[in-house]
Amino acid sequence: MYSIFGLSHETTLLVWALVAIVILIVMIAKYKWNPFVVLLMASLFLGLVIGMAPLDVVKSVQSGLGGTLGSIAIVIGLGTMLGKMMAESGGAEQIATTMVNRFGEKNIPWAMLIVGIIVGMPVFFEVGIILLIPILFTVIRKTNISLLRVGIPMLAGLSTVHGLLPPHPAPMIAIDAFGASIGKTIIYALIVGIPTAIVAGPLFGAYIGKRIIVHPPEGLSEQFTTNNKLDRPDKPLPGFGITMLTILMPVILMLAGSIAEIADPQSTHGISVFLRFVGNEIVAMFIATVFAFFTLGFGQGFTKEQVSKFAGDCLAPTASIILIIGGGGAFKQVLIDSGVGDAIAAVATSAHVNVIVFAYLVAALIRVSTGSATVAMTTAAGIVAPVLALTPGANIELVVLATGAGSLILSHVNDAGFWMVKEFFNMTVPQTLKSWTVMETLLSLVAFGLILLLNVVV
Repeated sequence: MYSIFGLSHETTLLVWALVAIVILIVMIAKYKWNPFVVLLMASLFLGLVIGMAPLDVVKSVQSGLGGTLGSIAIVIGLGTMLGKMMAESGGAEQIATTMVNRFGEKNIPWAMLIVGIIVGMPVFFEVGIILLIPILFTVIRKTNISLLRVGIPMLAGLSTVHGLLPPHPAPMIAIDAFGASIGKTIIYALIVGIPTAIVAGPLFGAYIGKRIIVHPPEGLSEQFTTNNKLDRPDKPLPGFGITMLTILMPVILMLAGSIAEIADPQSTHGISVFLRFVGNEIVAMFIATVFAFFTLGFGQGFTKEQVSKFAGDCLAPTASIILIIGGGGAFKQVLIDSGVGDAIAAVATSAHVNVIVFAYLVAALIRVSTGSATVAMTTAAGIVAPVLALTPGANIELVVLATGAGSLILSHVNDAGFWMVKEFFNMTVPQTLKSWTVMETLLSLVAFGLILLLNVVV
């Protein structure tokens, strides 16, 4: 290892880790390099400068990347297919239309919050926006309600799910890294996420919607509101009930598996083993996706060729996301194998930093610096995991949620989501900062406060 100014071994490890993280941040934020390439570069740099054997560095990168993607890549792929079936069948539109009709025009912001949460469960934030923007513009055209008053709750629903609620792939990264219970995480995520989404969604939306008046881009609005129906006028949209069952199936199966794990953890046969099998995230997403092929595919009149084409076409955009997650896993593994993780853990434990606060601050710093919630969660998981291992009695599921909450804070100009919202909502940069950025920060801070409160209770 290259020693720095006679510092101790432990301190030198931390300094080199900080240098690697600064390189990662600068290359992504300032020079706009591809995050996957930069994560690999930072991983190789850190391993070599710390003094690991070159071939050991390569093995560490390979094992970290492969270990991280072992389940996450499958969940992402299957979730994307499920989201595609919702879009093509009109299932997402059916959910939105039914909610709006039942809630009434006055309560449309609340309806759009629920729609954002439901639609966002199996897909990444950017995909959720693409799915729901046509519905949002249609609602605006029909009701003439302020765009931000309705749009902010929708965004809050999508973002809350992205950061906090399994089986969304982002929180699944932290669950896998920390060895948390999926079932408990879902329960705690609902307790934290629902009030958080309400504050940052309908309540903040009502406030900001009166102060920033914007209208959908004319061309996009016309395109989405005139062509957002299926090109099959003779076919009705899928039923609300079957669409809801399809989208919630992975959550239901995972909860059932977790309940079986808690109730009968030692069983090796019978109903308990079966429930734990179908409750595994991979199996649950697989069952839900195949189910969607029938309920939202064949059941809606699509041919087997069309369903197969939908499943294939939707995978290409996920390649970049999967590689970034894998790169984050590689960096995480180098942190662990090089001894940096143990050094961080020793410093954190000696300073008596609460691991929940530590997880939140690490994820928040990486999020603000890189602009990516996914990179923030993946990298923070590698930094926090060793600290968590040396913190007996910590509530692992709340550490997962703290990491997710930190990854949502202060979205700004280095975040792709910032620019998507700006363009789709036809806002200036200052307007986007006052609305979207404030909403994301509210989500993060309110969730963190509730997590700390829940930690006292449970």
